[in-house]
Amino acid sequence: SSHEHKLNFKKSKEVCLSYIQDAMLQKQWKRAAEFLTFYVESLEKDFSTEYMGPSEMIWRIGTEILCHHSHSSMKEFNSFIEQMKTLGVKRYLKVCLEHAFHLLCNGLIDEAYQNLSLAESWRFGEQTVIQDKEMKLIQAYRGLLDYYSWSKQKNILLEHGHDGFEDLSVEQEMHSCFRKAAVNLKEIIKIPGVWDLFVKCYVDLLEFYGDHNEARQVLNEYAYNSKFPANPNAHVYLYQFLKRHGESKKSLISALKILHDIVPSHELMIDFNTMLQKSKKRKKRRLGLEVIFAALDYAGWKENVKAWNCLARQMKQIVISGKHLDWIKQEWNSRKDWWPAFHFSRYLAKRNWQENESLSYEKAVVAGILLGKDCKYFKYISHQGCKAQVKRFRMLKKFVNKHNPVYLRISG
Repeated sequence: SSHEHKLNFKKSKEVCLSYIQDAMLQKQWKRAAEFLTFYVESLEKDFSTEYMGPSEMIWRIGTEILCHHSHSSMKEFNSFIEQMKTLGVKRYLKVCLEHAFHLLCNGLIDEAYQNLSLAESWRFGEQTVIQDKEMKLIQAYRGLLDYYSWSKQKNILLEHGHDGFEDLSVEQEMHSCFRKAAVNLKEIIKIPGVWDLFVKCYVDLLEFYGDHNEARQVLNEYAYNSKFPANPNAHVYLYQFLKRHGESKKSLISALKILHDIVPSHELMIDFNTMLQKSKKRKKRRLGLEVIFAALDYAGWKENVKAWNCLARQMKQIVISGKHLDWIKQEWNSRKDWWPAFHFSRYLAKRNWQENESLSYEKAVVAGILLGKDCKYFKYISHQGCKAQVKRFRMLKKFVNKHNPVYLRISG
């Protein structure tokens, strides 16, 4: 019956599609291509009136296969993509974007730029309005390539200096690229979203031409506008800009404070801790201790010598002065159940000593203060250091023995 035929036909298409997916997962690109050919042929024979939206599936699968197939060529890829552009106007701009990305990945920058320029001139009734976001992306990526051209021209000028008419033409071309890039990059970063690369390029343009106020405004908007998603990089870019232009410590600390709240394990926490420790305000020095403790909660920081040095130095200052031991106690209370195994096991002591003497020393200082002279990590490292007749380890042992009562106060 006609109904039974439709069911069997639908089932065979689903089976074919599952074979394609299986082949792709196993990276059998030739097999996947053969099944995709059968799948397309079966769609051409589908006389059912039921709507099947296969074009996007064919585009996605076909692109993936052509990107990995050993016998695929750029000519074949371009031909396939051009066919995909005609399959559905709703996806036209998305396909154009992917085509441009593929060309860029293969070093065909001029071709990618031409592709984006053609896409930008595309018009199709109401679809032009509906695909407004995709059009802005097309323009933004074209702006990114204009920035790339500007950067190339700038480097030529910087390398060769001013040398007559030849340099004048380069400078004119550079300014032309600047204007085109600035217009498109400025537009895309007005839309709430994550636009890291576009923001960095736009700020670079502004800084080169001395428009620091506009650059600062862009970065402040990107970092602090509540309509934009929380983005650690926005605060990193703002901090780096402020640092480049010699802004006050207060401004730098303010930028890093928010970064700390979002990503306490960020690599800039070393800079943040250092600035806080130099402050005369007790509140900021207290925050500095919290920042470095929080960073060392993460596995990626376990062997960071600078981080352990920051913590060891501040803890020694507190212990020697006898003031603010409650700061250490507050930080240690939430960690004393898991830091000993995480940082201060005998196994880690052996490995740290073999691989990095400086790391083992800084950790031993912290371990000795937090866990006392009987701590496994401290005992092993101090013994090895004294055995090797390294003066600072002998001094470390004396320091921890002398201040062992501090451990009793911290441990409660």
